[in-house]
Order: sequence, then structure tokens, then C-alpha cells
Amino acid sequence: MKRINFLKRITLTSVAFMLVMMSCKYEFLDVAPTGSLSSALLATKAGIEGVLIGAYGSLKGEGSGGGQPAGPNHWVTGTICGGEANKGTDPGDFSSINPVQRYETDPTAGDINGIWRARYEGISRANEVLRLLSLATGISGADAARISGEARMLRGHFYFDLQKHFNKIPYIDETIIASEIGSVPNSGAVWSQIEADFQFAYDNLPETQAQAGRLNKWAAAAYMGKAKLYQKKFGEAKTWFDNVIANGVTTNGLKYALVDSYSQIYNAENDNNAEAVMDVESSNNSGSVNNSNGFDVLNYPYNTGPDGPGNCCGFNQPSFELANSFRTDPSGLPLLDGSYNSDANAIKHDYGVEAGDPFTPDAGNLDPRIDHSIGRRGIPYLDWIAHPGKAWIRSQPYAGPYSPKKYIYYKSQENTFTDGSGWTRGYSIMNYTIIRYADVLLMAAEAEIEAGDLTKAMDYINQVRRRAANADTFVKNPDGSDAANYVISEYSAAQFADKTSATTALRMERKLELSGEGHRFFDLVRWGIASEVLNAYLQHEGKYLVTMFGGSKFTAGKSEYYPIPQNQIDIQGSDVLSQNPGY
Repeated sequence: MKRINFLKRITLTSVAFMLVMMSCKYEFLDVAPTGSLSSALLATKAGIEGVLIGAYGSLKGEGSGGGQPAGPNHWVTGTICGGEANKGTDPGDFSSINPVQRYETDPTAGDINGIWRARYEGISRANEVLRLLSLATGISGADAARISGEARMLRGHFYFDLQKHFNKIPYIDETIIASEIGSVPNSGAVWSQIEADFQFAYDNLPETQAQAGRLNKWAAAAYMGKAKLYQKKFGEAKTWFDNVIANGVTTNGLKYALVDSYSQIYNAENDNNAEAVMDVESSNNSGSVNNSNGFDVLNYPYNTGPDGPGNCCGFNQPSFELANSFRTDPSGLPLLDGSYNSDANAIKHDYGVEAGDPFTPDAGNLDPRIDHSIGRRGIPYLDWIAHPGKAWIRSQPYAGPYSPKKYIYYKSQENTFTDGSGWTRGYSIMNYTIIRYADVLLMAAEAEIEAGDLTKAMDYINQVRRRAANADTFVKNPDGSDAANYVISEYSAAQFADKTSATTALRMERKLELSGEGHRFFDLVRWGIASEVLNAYLQHEGKYLVTMFGGSKFTAGKSEYYPIPQNQIDIQGSDVLSQNPGY
């Protein structure tokens, strides 16, 4: 009997325990994650600064759930889809980019989901900074203002990037609790929230910062001007750009200016220069190649071995169309009528020519920026060797004859400005510049054209062209002679006689100055000419690269924005996230 009573007591106790646990909603299953820090530990100045650095780390994109196409330079969605470059390499290498380049992106594409995830990871980190600030004690008002300004500036940047890629995006700030995030719809544009973040950053950030790479008020002002420009608020954009041009200084206090040599923008030894308004910092030999600009690691000439950089991989190869755009007329101006693609004006190239066969580079007039931007046969490739042509191209019939040349490290910098501890030598520590001063000048010129001041617009554009015309900075042969026939001049009032001609000149100048820097596709979309320009590009490029471009088409009303990732719709539900038109 005692045994039975004892068992009854055990059973009753067990049932009671189970009932208590059920009434507590299975709280015994709520185990705090290991390896994480509590808010109490993080809500200190040191803890919050650490979380803020993590938010800065998300600027790289590829290390925040994205992969190389999620990098801040938009080499896939901005440069390749903007017609400035072909995917490169061969059809089977990173084949998921093939349909993206053909404007056939599927909502299930992992690379597009990677961009979405990487940007929202950055937003999450910025929101965590703001949330922790609300819990913190012992932080001075000045520090709190600066930290919140940096966090909101970063958040504004991530949302701006999502906005221009996807158009309809859910907005999540630090006030939304975790359980509510999955129910936030992508009901439309979030420009007002982006502007609010940039305004807060401008009002609260210092003019200079003690550490390179930290955001300041002038970066916020420039980005606000850019946000206004994208919304066609030209008068407001002009006000912001005027302020930056008149008063803006870099993080370390340099007055914003164009650096003397165009090539020095893309040289790691000249990082944090007077032209850097907002950039992504990199470092090496820190124990992880992820601290370098790994988003560019694929974008070197193919199979270069000891005679060239990276030993990989042949992606992001400049297009025929882009190369032709650098043709100038006898006076040194671009061929604004579009005739640069004609047989008479097209740049001579070595497509179909074996590396061992004779080849003489183009002898016609060229904008000197071509040979700081595009690797072409017979022209010195930085301080490596003269570009050997087909030997550095994995598949000419698929990718064309050119190699990328911006953001490539120099031979003299290997293992000092690169991190060779990874699978390839190409982990460079060159900063990528999200906004540089030449971009500000050209955006300001655009705003001035819309405001009717064509003279001021011409002056801004000519400042950019004047720098490019510095003969001391032309690419040289080993004997000191110019590597090509560089002829470039400034515009005169005759070319800026009306708004139409000024706009044509401005748009060409952005193409030439900013080529390969991830802006082109988004410029074409906001100007409303993407369908016209990109379908003409596909037709022209398809004459050479039939395998890549045969049957491809940019579809107006669809291709201007990328699809909302199906993976995100599946997670949150189609009643929460709606797909973009056409997908």
C-alpha cells in the first residue's frame, strides 16, 4: 500500500508540475542564446560603440548575408545591369548572374535575396544601436547625439539602397518589437523616413570625426541632396549640394576637392582623400580576409598569375559600348549624338585576336579616363604589364575583350595593401567610395540644369573634365610617352545653349566619370530612359556576344526594379509582402 501511495504521490506531483509548466506557456523551453550579450551589458558607451561598429561593418554587404553581388559597389545590379560591363568569365561561372544581366531575374534568385538580407541586417544593427541608447546611462549628451546620428545615417543609407533596388519595401525602425517585424507590409516608398534619418544625422553629427571612415554632417548633407534628386525635388537638392560644395569637409577636416589625378581615386595608398565624402573602409592582415573589400575579389583579369593582379576571376568585364563612349571628336568633346558606336567611331579592339598575334591599339582621339577605367590590349595595366589581351580573358565570345581597371591593386602593393591569406591574392584593402566629390559636383550640375542655371551647371561639369585633362596624369608607356591619343576639352556656352543639350552633356559626363562604380543602372531608371538606352545596348552588345545576349530584353514597367525576393514573401506571407509588377 505504501508503495502504491508513494507512486500516486509521484504521479500527482508530476501532473501538477506539468500543469504548472503548461500554465507558464512552456517557459522552460525559452533558453537564452549562448554566445550573446544582454542589453544590460551592451547598454554602455563601449558596448554601444561596438554595436555601431558592427553596423558600419554591414556596409560591405557580402559579409552580412549577401555575397559579392550585395557589395556596396553594385557591380552586378548597378554596373552590369547598367550596360557598363558584362558579367564576364564564362557561362558556367557564377551562372546565377546570367539571367540578372539579361533582365530576366527570377524572384527566387539567391543573389537578389542576398541583397535584401544584407541591407536589412545593416538596418537591424543600426536599430539595435538606437534601442540600446534608449536604455543606456552614463553617456554624455554629445556622445549620444553623435552615436545616434551615425546609426541613423547608416540606416538611411541602407533604406536608400533598398528603395532604389526594390521600390516597395517594409520600413522597420527601433520602436518595432521583434514579434511585429514579420507583419510590416511593403506598402510603398519610404522616402520620408530616409529623409528624416539624413536630416537627423545632419543636425547631430560633427563636421569632422577622430577616426577615418566615420560619418560626418557633410556626408549626411550630400546624401540628403542625392535623395532629393532621386525624387526630382531639384530645388531642394540644389540647396543641399550648394551647402556641401561651399562648406563641406572630409572626416579628417580636408576641404572637399577633386584630387589631382583621376587614377588616385582608385589607389589604396590615397584612401581617405579630399574627394571621399562617404566610403567603406577596409583593412588586411587582421586575421580575416572579410575585413578587406571582398566584394571585389572576383573582379580581376582572369588567370593573371604572377604577371597580373588577383589570379582570378574575370568578372565585371567592361562592355564594348562603354569603351566606345570614350571616343572624342577633334575638339576633345564626347560624341553626344550617340555615333560613338558606329563602325567609323568604335574603339579598335582585339576581339577574336590571339594573344600571340600582332595588334596595334586604337590611334583615334580618346578621353584619357578610358585607360584608368578599362584594361585593353597593349596599354599598361597599372604597374603590372601591358594588358596582353586574350590571355587575360577567360572567354572572349562570352565576355568581350576588356578587363576592369578601377579598384585594382598595384603590383607594388601586393601583400602590403592586399591580404594574401585567402583562397586568392585579390583581397585588397582599397576603400570603396559610396559618394565622392565628383559625384556631388555632377549631381549639383543636374540640379542647376533643372533650376535653369546652365552656366553654373557647365562650370561644375568642366571642373570634372579639367581634372581628367591633366596631361601629367595620363597613362604612360614605359618610355614616358602617352599610351594613346588622349584629346579632351571643356564645354563652351555653345554646347549648353538649352536645357536639352545641357542634360545630354551631363548624362554623358556621369557615364564617363563614374563608369564601373555602380551608379549607371539607377541613373537610367531615375531619368526614365532605361528601356530606350538598355535595349539599344543589348542590341549593340549582342552583335558580338550572341551567347550572352541573344533574345534578351529590358521590359519597361518591370525591369526598372528587382523582384521582391520570393523567399521573403514565403516567410512573411503574400498578404504582408506584395510582389513588384511583372514578376
